[in-house]
Amino acid sequence: MTPQPTADPHGAIETVFRIESPRVIAAVARTVRDVGIAEELAQDALVAALEQWPRDGVPDNPGAWLMAAAKHRAVDLIRRRENYARKLAEIGRDLETTAPPEEPSASYDPDDIDDDLLRLVFTTCHPVLSAEARIALTLRLLGGLTTPEIARAFLVPEATVAQRIVRAKRTLATRNIAFEVPYGPDREARLGSVLDVIYLVFNEGYAATAGDDWLRPALCEDALRLARLLAGLMPKEPEVHGLAALLEFQSSRATARTGPSGEPVLLKDQNRRRWNRMLVARGITALDRAGATATGAPGPYALQAAIAACHAHAYTYEETDWRTIATLYGLLSARSPSPVVELNRAVAVSMAQGPEPALEIVDAIASEPALREYHLLPSVRGDLLLRLGRTAEARAEFERAAGLTRNEPEREMLLRRAAGG
Repeated sequence: MTPQPTADPHGAIETVFRIESPRVIAAVARTVRDVGIAEELAQDALVAALEQWPRDGVPDNPGAWLMAAAKHRAVDLIRRRENYARKLAEIGRDLETTAPPEEPSASYDPDDIDDDLLRLVFTTCHPVLSAEARIALTLRLLGGLTTPEIARAFLVPEATVAQRIVRAKRTLATRNIAFEVPYGPDREARLGSVLDVIYLVFNEGYAATAGDDWLRPALCEDALRLARLLAGLMPKEPEVHGLAALLEFQSSRATARTGPSGEPVLLKDQNRRRWNRMLVARGITALDRAGATATGAPGPYALQAAIAACHAHAYTYEETDWRTIATLYGLLSARSPSPVVELNRAVAVSMAQGPEPALEIVDAIASEPALREYHLLPSVRGDLLLRLGRTAEARAEFERAAGLTRNEPEREMLLRRAAGG
């Protein structure tokens, strides 16, 4: 079918590229063995799309088009650069015969490169990089997040994030880090970072940091797929199963988390008949595996999965076992302390014991630097104040939260709450 011009080609291109860029980067990185160069080649493919699609129309399979364009540029780069002579001798001939044509066939299947995505995660989580650099680089390449979005998510200056990303790519290139899923002790050494970034990518899809959409389903799907792959690769690691369980449970609620116009629907207002019970069952199975493989106390992801399981087992909001959830959050806070975990514990305590003790928890962490620009702090505090009848104070907190978030649907929801809606 001949591509048809679209009314907003630039918007379509931006949307497609945001969804497809992690897959394109991962596949090209396997060819050029350099994640920085792979990102540049993906950007070159985007430039080509910006030039051609407004004129010729968006192709029927835009993801395959971008993949083909980036792979052709990778082949050209290998041919041009002398320091790729060895790689050209080894793989250039094969690439020439297998690279997709400029007009790719409709049989392109993004699921075929799941292994490339997993390689990308393990490569960007190499221990030669600092923990902060691993997370920033992976969210940039795999999550498709912009530098401002990453800075926002971690409450650090944009310049800091930009420097981390540039240095991380340079380090991987100069140290000649292999683009692979490692084995044995090397895999175990990177596992914690890999789990963290998969979880962060899922969270960005589950509640977008910025933009016009509350959800970014493609990121959730990629993260869940990677968690399942990892569970197959490392069946004896309880935290791998814990993460898989958590993402299964969270994914089960996806369709109920937005209303007809894409507006956020809070947990207490969700239609639980829309929760995907097949994913809930998968989550229960994965959580059981986490327990069966554990040799000691449950890890952070297993604990979070247990909390999600409590919600999944409740067929109505009123049936939720908030006392168990509050207890689990207490264990999580002891196991992996953070102000965000304490904030979540406060929500559970408010439901189990009432808003007053919860407000004490929130006020105790309100001065934490990590929460200074975190919009959920005033949002939770506003809810607690509202339940205590302190309406004017609650309104001010909701307005402050609305001013801090960069997600438009969330801002609108918070402003409605401030207005008493």
